Order: sequence, then structure tokens, then C-alpha cells
Amino acid sequence: MVHSEEDNSIKLELSLDDHPNSNINKIQSPVIVTTGKSELQTTTRSIGIRKIEVLNSQFDNRILKVLFFFSVFIASYAYGLDAIIRGNLQVYATSSYNQHALFSTVSVMQSVISAAGQPFYARLSDKFGRLELYLTAMAFYIIGTILQSQAYDINIFAAGSVLYTLGITGMVTIILIMMGDFSNLNWRVCVNYIPGITLVINTWISGDIVSAVILTSSWNWGIGMWAFISPLASLPLIGFLVHMLLKAKRTEKWKSLMVEEKELIPYSKKTLKYWRNLCINLFWDLDVVGLLLLVIVLGFILVPFTLAGGTSSKWARASTIAPLSIGVTFLPLFFFWERKVAKSPIMPFALMKDRGVYAALLIAIFVNFIWYMPNDFMYTVLVVGMNASVKAATRITKLYTFVGCIVGPLVGLVVVKVRRVKAFIIFGCSCWAVALGILFHFRGANDGIESEKYLNGVIGGLCLMGFGAGFLTYSTQVSLCSVTNHEYMGIIISIHLSCYYIGSALGNSVSGAIWTNKMHGVILENMEQMNISNATALASYAYGSPFEFILDNTWGSPERIAVVVSYAEVQKYLCIAGLVLCIPMIIFPFLLRDHKLESVQSLEMSHDHENQGIQRNGAIVVNNYDDDPILKFIIKMFKFVFRRS
Repeated sequence: MVHSEEDNSIKLELSLDDHPNSNINKIQSPVIVTTGKSELQTTTRSIGIRKIEVLNSQFDNRILKVLFFFSVFIASYAYGLDAIIRGNLQVYATSSYNQHALFSTVSVMQSVISAAGQPFYARLSDKFGRLELYLTAMAFYIIGTILQSQAYDINIFAAGSVLYTLGITGMVTIILIMMGDFSNLNWRVCVNYIPGITLVINTWISGDIVSAVILTSSWNWGIGMWAFISPLASLPLIGFLVHMLLKAKRTEKWKSLMVEEKELIPYSKKTLKYWRNLCINLFWDLDVVGLLLLVIVLGFILVPFTLAGGTSSKWARASTIAPLSIGVTFLPLFFFWERKVAKSPIMPFALMKDRGVYAALLIAIFVNFIWYMPNDFMYTVLVVGMNASVKAATRITKLYTFVGCIVGPLVGLVVVKVRRVKAFIIFGCSCWAVALGILFHFRGANDGIESEKYLNGVIGGLCLMGFGAGFLTYSTQVSLCSVTNHEYMGIIISIHLSCYYIGSALGNSVSGAIWTNKMHGVILENMEQMNISNATALASYAYGSPFEFILDNTWGSPERIAVVVSYAEVQKYLCIAGLVLCIPMIIFPFLLRDHKLESVQSLEMSHDHENQGIQRNGAIVVNNYDDDPILKFIIKMFKFVFRRS
């Protein structure tokens, strides 16, 4: 069938007055994309996105792409191994300050910073380039790592954690966006696991490294060494990106884009007007006020939950009530700003209103929210409450990611042929409910004497959670990306990642609140019931410095049994909370769209896409059509049931 040029275009009419930010409109124009049979005029794109596509076209050779993905694997291997080791050493760091319970508070702070950092990096990388933002993120990573390793109190350690989190968030975000730039939709699930598949190796060697660090050195060195290991591992990736940039600069397309960009900014870089206009544009493009409000809302609401308990309740104190009040007050202000004032809101509302988008984002929030219920203090529970060795505990805590990173790529290979992901996501969410039931049984019934049986049960539950995660995590992201075009891919991926961190913050806060408000009182109560002498001091010692406590109180001693039984009781509350949260998470996947994943970067590049009805809202395209066999089957069953009744 012959298509005319008019038939082969998805036209998007947009006047400068229609968009709240005229600067964005000035740098957008329709782009011609070759699809193999004919040329297709696609939706409006910014100069930044067109630059990225010119860069990507330099590596159209299959061998170069394989080498590029391998360089991503090496960089991801280093920061992935660091994340595992640092996560365990962070427990020792907070414990060394006699502030073990603040481990959850530090985690919440990291999650809040990450949630706000994802859109920041995505938008800047669209404007200035992936390489430039990757290097910026690495600088934050190095400074934060050095600061953490040299911290002599919890405050400096927390400051280092913020900078480290800003760095690692940017590195992960840029790499995942580049995976989207370089891959077709039907291959996207498989390709997205390239950074994550490093955990197949790291899960097993991380235990040996943590053990060696604790026995022969200190947690300071275990964290500090990554300030030079990770940058060295990123050199091949940086080299590829630099090579790509140098090749692109020699092309006519790049030169024409530079001329077009220069015409839009008539001022010289040496003038004050240029930098003033740049700062004003960045202020609105990055939605600085929106990001600041998001940090205030999440930080002031979530952090107090982890601080209010402990050896004495602090809920009635002004230091707890004041930040909660500030956070709640700023929440409506955040929504007002995003809806009415922001020229480039963090969450594009045209996309957010589509069920294919908000369902995927809710799944992301609930995945991490649920995961943190039984897993936030998993390492401490395994070592203190289940008598696991440091090596075994490190490996067991990573079984979830290990199994998920084996199952995920296999699911991705199936998706290449099946070209749909909705059924996989529904199955994965269902697995989580069963896994939480297993963890509830084995983590909430420990007697303080027998440990092997309970350890095996925990291993089984975590493996099933990982199995389910392999079906749902990256599949949900691909489902989300299929709802819009390349112009908004980076933003929508960053929002999706932010939702994971919002879920982490919620999970850390709730689990930390349950732990800090329950644990000390339960330990003290059990010690008093067992007539243990000096129960008050011992309970405070066990609560504040659990790893030092078990050195003086071996497995099977009355003091240790009291702590183990207390851990089991608090774990019951955490697992019940996770089970309850599984109910809505199983419902959300049914709301997702089930687009057929074509062999294109985004559906706008498929000729089949033209024949569908799409919703256009300003510069945003929402693919709100889909031939959803699962939804059709459910509707058919409902009609059948109601007809019979």
C-alpha cells in the first residue's frame, strides 16, 4: 500500500501562544524519521532531543552498540556493588555513633533527595546532554563518598549521604534514559536489565567483601574506596559518549541544529543578558519551586515518623509536631503551584490523567512501599534475630535482586516475541502477596533457639518476591513509555523512578516508625518478663547498638532470646502492613494500557500508530488507544455475569 506524505504524518499544531513557556516552542519543530518503507513526519521535538537522536545515530553499527552496552554493564557493575556494600556498612556506621535506629532516617533522607533529583537530571540531560549530566552526577557521587567515609558523627554522615544520593541518582537516571534512547520498545525490558544484571555476580561476592572490610579494616574504608573505583569503571562509558559527541559534531545535522539554536539566543555567552535569560529559562524548565516544594512536603512529613519513637516517645514534642505541620501545609501549595503556576510542571498533567500513566506510577510507589515493610531492617534481623553470619546475611538480603535479575531478562526475551507486558505485570504483583504471606509466617514466629528453619523460610519468601519483581518492575516502565513519545520519554522515566523513591520514603518511614515506636518497649517488656537483671540498661543497649549487644550476649542466652522474640513480634506488624498494601497493588495492573510493542524507539515512529486515535495536549502526545485483550475479557465476563443475574 502506498502512503502519501500527508498520510504518513502525525501533525501537531501548536502556536506560541498555546504553550505557557514560549521558549520551549521556539526550539521545537517537526522531525522526519525514516521507518524503512517511507518517511514519517513525527511529533514536535525540542533541539535537545534532536541532538540526542543525532548522537545516537552515530552508533548505528551493531558491534558498536554491543560495546556501548558492555561499557554500561561495567559502570553499573561498580556502582551496583558499591550500593550493596554501602547499604550494609551504613548499618555499622549508624551503630558506631550509637544511633542504629537513625539508619531508617538516613534512608528516608536519601529517598526524598532521589525523588526530587530524578526529574532534575532528566530535564537537564534533555537540554545539555547525557554526557554532561553523567559527569556532574559523578562529581556529587565522589564528594559524598569522601564525606561519608570521613564522617565522625551522624550529622556529617547524613550530609555525605545527601551528596552521594544526588550523585548515584543522576548516574542511574542517565543510564536508564540512555537505554531508552538506544533500544526499540519490544527489546526495552531486556535492555533495561543490563545495569541490573550485575547483581547476579555482586550478590555473591558482596558478602565476602563486607566480611573482609569488617574483620580487617573499617566501614570507613569500605565506603571511601568507591570514590576512585566507580569513576575508573565509568571511563569506558565516558569514552564512548565522548567519541559519539565528536562524531556527531562533524555531521551536517548537528551543524544545522547549532545554527538553529544560536538564532534562538541572539546574545553572546560573554554578555550578562545571555546568562540572565539562561537562568530564567532553567528556573521554569526545571520547575525549581516545584522540586523544592516536593522536598519540603516529603521530608517534613516522612522524616519525623522515624524520629518520634525510640527509648522514649517524642510524638508530643514540638520538634516532631512542627515539621509534620509544615509538610501538611505545603502539600496543597505544591499541587496549586504544579497545576496553576508552573510553566513546565514536574508531572505533565496531560499524561498524568491517563490510566496507563497513573496506574504505572502507583505500582512503582507500592512496589517499594511494600518491599520496605519486611526488608528495611532485614540485615539486622538476620544477624541479631536469626543468628546469620555477616556473609550469609549480606547474601540473603540480596536474594530478591539476584532472582529478579535472572528472571527479568528471560521475561524480556519473551516480550521481544509476545510484544505485550500487561499479563506479566499482573502475575508479578500476585506473586508478591504470596511472598509476604511466607515472610509473615517465618519472620513472626522465631523462638530464639532454632534458627535454621526460619532462615530457610525467609530465603523462600525473598526468592518469590524477586521472581515476581522480574515480571513487573521494568515491564511496568516499558508499558509507561509506550503511552507517550520520545520528547517526554526522559521525563516520564524520571517520574517513574521518582515514584519508586517516594515508595521507598514511605516504606522507610512506616517501617522506621513501627520499629522505633515498638522495638525498645517490646524488648524491655520481654526482658522484664524473663526476670533479666538490669533490664532497662540492657534493653537500651540492645536497641541502640544491636551489633555490639550480640558480641556480649551469644545465641541461646536469656538476654539474646528476649531480643530475638521481640524482633519476631515487631516483624509481625511489618509483614501484616505489607500484606494489606498488596491488595491495591494487585488491582493497579488491570488499569494499565496494553499497547503492542513495535520494533521502534517510540510508537510515534510506527506507521500503524498513525491509524489510531491519539490525544494531543499542547506539545504532549498521549497514546490513549490500545487493543487490550485482558480488559476486553474482564468486561466480557462482567457482562456475562450481570446478564445471568
